[in-house]
Amino acid sequence: MILLIAGCSHTGKTALAQRLLEQYHYPYLSVDHLKMGLIRSGYTHLTPESDDGELTAYLWPVVREIVKTAVENGQNLIVEGCYIPFDWKKDFSEEYLEHIRYRCLIMTQQYIRTHFSDIKAYANVIEQRLDDSFCTMDMLLEENARNLEECQRYGCEYILIDGQYDVEFRF
Repeated sequence: MILLIAGCSHTGKTALAQRLLEQYHYPYLSVDHLKMGLIRSGYTHLTPESDDGELTAYLWPVVREIVKTAVENGQNLIVEGCYIPFDWKKDFSEEYLEHIRYRCLIMTQQYIRTHFSDIKAYANVIEQRLDDSFCTMDMLLEENARNLEECQRYGCEYILIDGQYDVEFRF
């Protein structure tokens, strides 16, 4: 089984992937790690500050083929990152899709407004962020609203985070 975990920054993708790894013993691939490896190695002119659309266009073809390889080999894999396009299904035939489950983590506006300090406090629960200044309440409100619209537009499954942060990926 391939589990794709998408969502904007600070929604808990990496923490969920880590929890699923511990629960099911499925390895996981952080698309951010792939991004930084390619950037630091000089294999791309892109930077961490590059446009998300550019980064998605660069990273998704590689991630997509990793997913296909895992399916072909009967391997389980968790892939988490914000560079999974909402129209991801178009890149897979039915024989692949039956092995892939996708969820986008989305925080409601109310959740963000009520828990912004908690969201910032948990930013380093799995990985150490060197600079978290880009994460503002306005950015989270805008990106989560946009992700909800895109999930609805493309028929993507999502987990709405509202009230308490209680995220379960059922497949």
